[in-house]
Amino acid sequence: MCGIVAYIGPKDAYPILIKGLKRLEYRGYDSAGIALLNGSLNVFKAKGKVSELENLVKNADLSGNVGIAHTRWATHGEPNDVNAHPHYSQSKNIALIHNGIIENYASLRKELEARGYTFQSSTDTEVLTNLIEDIQINEEVDLLEAVRIALNQVIGAYAIVVLARDDKDTLIAARKGSPLVIGIGIDEYFVASDASPIIEYTKNVVYLDNEEVALIRRNKDLKIKTIRNVEKTPYIQKLEMNLDALEKGGYEHFMLKEIYEQPHSIRDSMRGRLHPELGTISLGGIIDYEQKLVNAAKITIVACGTSWHAGLVGEYLIEDLARIPVEVEYASEFRYRNPIISEKDIIIAISQSGETADTLAAIELAKSKGATILGICNVVGSSISRATHAGIYTHAGPEIGVASTKAFTAQVTVLTLMALRLAQLKGTIPKTKFLHLIHELGLIPDKVEQTLKGSKKVIEIAEKFKNVRNFLYLGRGYNFPVALEGALKLKEISYIHAEGYPAAEMKHGPIALIDEEMPVVVIATKRGTYEKVVSNIQEVKARKGIVIAIVTKGDVAVKGMADYTIEIPETEEMLVPLLATIPLQKLSYHIAVMRGCNVDQPRNLAKSVTVE
Repeated sequence: MCGIVAYIGPKDAYPILIKGLKRLEYRGYDSAGIALLNGSLNVFKAKGKVSELENLVKNADLSGNVGIAHTRWATHGEPNDVNAHPHYSQSKNIALIHNGIIENYASLRKELEARGYTFQSSTDTEVLTNLIEDIQINEEVDLLEAVRIALNQVIGAYAIVVLARDDKDTLIAARKGSPLVIGIGIDEYFVASDASPIIEYTKNVVYLDNEEVALIRRNKDLKIKTIRNVEKTPYIQKLEMNLDALEKGGYEHFMLKEIYEQPHSIRDSMRGRLHPELGTISLGGIIDYEQKLVNAAKITIVACGTSWHAGLVGEYLIEDLARIPVEVEYASEFRYRNPIISEKDIIIAISQSGETADTLAAIELAKSKGATILGICNVVGSSISRATHAGIYTHAGPEIGVASTKAFTAQVTVLTLMALRLAQLKGTIPKTKFLHLIHELGLIPDKVEQTLKGSKKVIEIAEKFKNVRNFLYLGRGYNFPVALEGALKLKEISYIHAEGYPAAEMKHGPIALIDEEMPVVVIATKRGTYEKVVSNIQEVKARKGIVIAIVTKGDVAVKGMADYTIEIPETEEMLVPLLATIPLQKLSYHIAVMRGCNVDQPRNLAKSVTVE
C-alpha cells in the first residue's frame, strides 16, 4: 500500500528519492515525505501528492547522498502533515519510514510515555521509532541491534527503513509481511517497497524474507540477519522488469495502456505453455504437483478483489472440465472461520502483486495444516511466490493502474490452461474437444485485439450514463464472475455504485430497483444459458429498465430488445470471460474520465494491499 524508497551511495539522494516516489504513486497514498542526511537529519513531509512535497522543499537544502522517502496510505491517524512519514524519534536522532501495522502499538506507546516519551503524531510508526531509540540508549547497542531487539517486541506487519543522524554511512531495513527489495548498484544501494523505483539503476536485487533485517553500509557488502540474530547469506536475483513498461507509452492513463496491452499479456501468459500445433499444454511451474492435483478430492482457491473474480471463473473451468470440486474463498475471511483443512487439500492462492496480506495469511494458515499451496501471481520474487510450494507466473508485465485489467485476464488465462491440463490428465475431456479448445484458446489474443477496436459505441454509452448513480450488472454461468468484475471496475474508478448479480437472481430482490433510470449491463453472449438470459432481459424491459448488452457478433435477438449493444467475437462459452471483460473495462474507464476521476489512482484505494 504505502511506498518506500531509500538510497545510500555517491550520488545526490533527493532526485533519486523523488523520482522513486513518483514511480510508486500508483500504489495509492494520501501524504508523502522525505528525510535527508547531510550533517543534519532533515525531514520534510506534506499531505497530498508528491507534487505537494516538491513545492514544500523548493527552497530547502536538499544536499546529501543518503536518504529515505515514503508515500503513506493512512491506517493510524488521519492524513495530514504530522502523521505523514518519515517520523523522527524524540531526540530527532533517528528517522523511520514504515509500511504495515504495528498491532500492539498502544501498549508500547503507554510504556514509552511512562518513560518520559511524548508523541507528535497518532501513528503506530512513531511508537516504533521511539522504541528503537529507547533500546539504543538504555541497552547501549548500535542501530542494527536496537532495530533487531525492537522488532522482537512488536506484533504486526512491517517494512521499515531506518536512518540515524550520527551514522551517515548506514541504513537499516527490515520486513515482515510487507515487501521490501534492496537494489545493489556500483558502490550504492537502493531500497524500495517494489522494484519499480530501482529498475533504471540496477537489475541486481535482494528480496528480504520475513523477519529479516539488512545492514546496508556505504562501500561495504550487504549483511542480513534474522530478528533472532541468525546470519543469512543474501540471495541476489536479476530483475526481469522492463523500464518501458513503467511508462505510459503515449496513452493518457496507465489503465488505458494496460487495457490495450491485453492481447500481448494474454499471449505472454500462454507462451511456452500452450502448444495447439502439438496438441499439448505444459505447465512447468506445477509439473511436480500435477498428479496431486489430479487426485485432489477438493481444491480451494483463495484470493481478494479482482483475483477472487478470476478464481470464480477458475471454479467454473476446473469443475466443468476436470470434474474436481472447487471452493472459492475470500482470503480475508478464510483464516477467521476455522476452515477444515487437511494434508490432502490443495490451496490455489491468486494475487496480482504477490504481496496481498490477507492472501499471505491464508497461505500460512493452510501451510500450518499441511496443505499443498500453489500460487498464481504476476510478480517474480514476490512473497506469495516464495511462500507457496509451487506455482505459475502470469507474465502480464507490470500493472500500474490501481484497477486491475490485464492481470485479471492473465489470471483467467492461466486458470484455463490449468483446467484443460487437468482435464487431459484425468481423461475427463474427449481428445477432439481438448484439441478444439486449445486451438480456440490460441485465437483469443487476436479476438481481444478485435474487441478493443470497438471504442465508438462504448464512448457513446459512457457519455449517456456518466452521471447516473447506480448500475446493475447481470450474467449467468461463466459470465456471472464477469458481471461481478464489471461492477467492481465501475465502482473502483468512477465512484458510481454498481452491483453484479447472477441474472436469475435479479427477480429475488434487485428487480425492485429497476426503473427507467437504471442502466442494466447484461452479458448476453450465445451458447450456454443464452435463452435464459434473453428472458432476464425481457424482465428488465418490462419494468422500463435500460439494457446495455454485451452480445456475440451477428446477434439479432438481443439487439432487438436491448437499448445498446456491444459486440464481441464468437468463441467457446468457457472462453467468453476473456472477451466480455474488455468492453466492461473500457466502459468503466471512459465513464471515469468523463466524470473527472483520477483513473490510475482512485481515492482510498491501493494497488498492493499489504495490511489486513
